[in-house]
Amino acid sequence: MTLHPLPHITIETGSDPVASVIWLHGLGADGHDFVPIVPQLGLPSGLPVRFIFPHAPSMPITLNGGYIMPAWYDIRQNDLGIEHDELGIHTSETSINLLIEQEIMRGTPARRIILAGFSQGAAMVLYTGLRQSHALAGIIALSGYLLMPEKLDGFSQTSRNTPVFMAHGINDPVVPFALGNVSARKLQAAGYRLNWHSYPIQHAVCNEEIHHLGQWITARLQPDKKSTDD
Repeated sequence: MTLHPLPHITIETGSDPVASVIWLHGLGADGHDFVPIVPQLGLPSGLPVRFIFPHAPSMPITLNGGYIMPAWYDIRQNDLGIEHDELGIHTSETSINLLIEQEIMRGTPARRIILAGFSQGAAMVLYTGLRQSHALAGIIALSGYLLMPEKLDGFSQTSRNTPVFMAHGINDPVVPFALGNVSARKLQAAGYRLNWHSYPIQHAVCNEEIHHLGQWITARLQPDKKSTDD
């Protein structure tokens, strides 16, 4: 069976992009959800970037009574830290890897690709990005958490060279702040270069967070400057 990349929206901030950002939405949303964030990031005009916003497939969600909605994997428990949908996660991992391969085939090396995501999308980019055989430019996980945290040995040694930006609202009623914080601490303990931010918000992003994101993405992708962790 021939596999095809997920349907997606493509936004380029300039001609001949020198880097790519693959951005995954959260449960029940679609690729349009984070398109408006691109101009808000304040990326330099001399840094053309291709943003890819894929649409997750629709599936029944157990926690929502089997209601069908766009999702990267099923959610079976109120406690998001347990009983993860391994089959759904692995299927989405394959789909994300196809998008990465698509960008590489376009001429963008892995070291110039960022994986970003919100909520379920954040959980998926952590799972996928930390298992890459090549270091990425970065991983952005907003209001997310580690999937199957008991399987940290699945992280690739190479991925420890991939910087990670994690952020979470301290009043988040959907993905508890404590779950995101514990996930961040586990990555730090595993030796990852982690940038951790918390904001006085719920399950959302705020202007300060977007500003920090824009600075971090610029630092990661500037071709003529050495990256920093600020």
